[in-house]
Amino acid sequence: MDAATAKRGLASFRTKIFYGLGSVAFGVKDNGFQTILLPFYNLVLHLPAQLVGLAIFIALLFDAFLDPIVGHFSDNLHTRWGRRHPLMYASAIPVAISYLLLWNPPHWSQGALFVYLIVVAIVVRTFITFYEIPSSALIPELTEDYDERTSFAGYRIFFGWYGGLGMSSLAFLVFLHADATHKTGQLNPVGYSHYGYVAAIVMFVVILISSWGTHKYIPHLRKPPERQMTLLQYAQEMLSTLNNRPFLILLVSAIFFNLATGLVFALSFYINTFFWMFSNSQIGFLTLSIFVAVFLAFVIAIPASRRFGKKESAIGMFACGVTISNVPLILGLLGILTMKTPGLMYLLFCFGAVGGAFAIGSSIMIVSMIADVVEDSEIRTGRRSEGLFFAGSSFIQKAASGLGLFASGLVLWAAGFPSDKLPGQIAPHVVSKFAIIYMVTNVALYGLGFLVISFFPISRQTHAENLRRLASEAAAVQTPELGI
Repeated sequence: MDAATAKRGLASFRTKIFYGLGSVAFGVKDNGFQTILLPFYNLVLHLPAQLVGLAIFIALLFDAFLDPIVGHFSDNLHTRWGRRHPLMYASAIPVAISYLLLWNPPHWSQGALFVYLIVVAIVVRTFITFYEIPSSALIPELTEDYDERTSFAGYRIFFGWYGGLGMSSLAFLVFLHADATHKTGQLNPVGYSHYGYVAAIVMFVVILISSWGTHKYIPHLRKPPERQMTLLQYAQEMLSTLNNRPFLILLVSAIFFNLATGLVFALSFYINTFFWMFSNSQIGFLTLSIFVAVFLAFVIAIPASRRFGKKESAIGMFACGVTISNVPLILGLLGILTMKTPGLMYLLFCFGAVGGAFAIGSSIMIVSMIADVVEDSEIRTGRRSEGLFFAGSSFIQKAASGLGLFASGLVLWAAGFPSDKLPGQIAPHVVSKFAIIYMVTNVALYGLGFLVISFFPISRQTHAENLRRLASEAAAVQTPELGI
């Protein structure tokens, strides 16, 4: 394949489909952690919510150290299959096996189960890291264009959300069904086991297909020179690279945004089950609203990027999303919306679809903004560090489920929410207190994210200037003896 053909193929619809498809694996894992892991270990296996949150938080601490190491290793790996693909292929089987184990725990005591959850959560997150970071780091290698990067990020997030939501819908509509022993389908342990088997197979298949679909472009991806460095030199280089102001702004703001998002996903199960008193089939129907939201976000993200720029679009869409999403809960607390309100489920569906579209569209902008940091860093350091920066992105996404679950456990604890009661058996004032704490915490986290991201300095013009400077420097290196 010649360079011209490769360049056309790199930006083709086919490449974007194969590239985005791999994020289904991360979406399945992330959605599982965010939506049903807490109720499974808390309400089904009766592990206290604060211990579930603590277990995931401990696993998150391991991510904080592992992710940048994997990212930096990926940036400096040299094989005949390039820097990214060997790690992507190698992750497929371990990801599937470890995720299966998460949903099929042994019948141990609470203390032993707590340790088991910590260990398996760390293993799952470790192996998904070896796929997600190298794969996501391909965006700035596949295109330098400001808006095309938003397009690639859009496909990645589109497939990630649809993969996770698809498995979540199967969980509520197919696997978590009531039986003679479990009158509430969400509390049926067999359903979670079946979910784990199917999810593991899906993750294995999409990782291999995505890796294979982008394999032929390996010769046309970046090949930085090989370097011999000590471990100390590697560590120093990682720290100096990550000490990039635009990246740190994105990192801090996205932690707040994703922490709030993780809180929403982890506690939506409780809101729908105990506040709105919905059945598992009704919750499954409401989950479908996010399918609509993802599609709408995919449609509006690229035009918004072109019209307003990435930072402005991210702030505006997140502000709209959090406002719209909280309106039904406020009306419910005021008694305006109740379980007896005609068409309540359809009304919540509409609010969820529109509010979710704005929030997801904003997350597309943030991923694309991380890609733009690569050239800014290259000018400052002389190094391409796609993997290291997208390790930050991966860590942020994991923080959504890790810190979100931890905060969710604290919210349930602060509200005095019991783990051994069925819907309708909890005092109304406890449910209302829980809903208020949840909403206030969520809005405060989003507000902090808005504040931090407003300082992000890279615009369309800044990015174009960075590309011009790099091209000029590259041309100067190629003609060093001209004396000009």
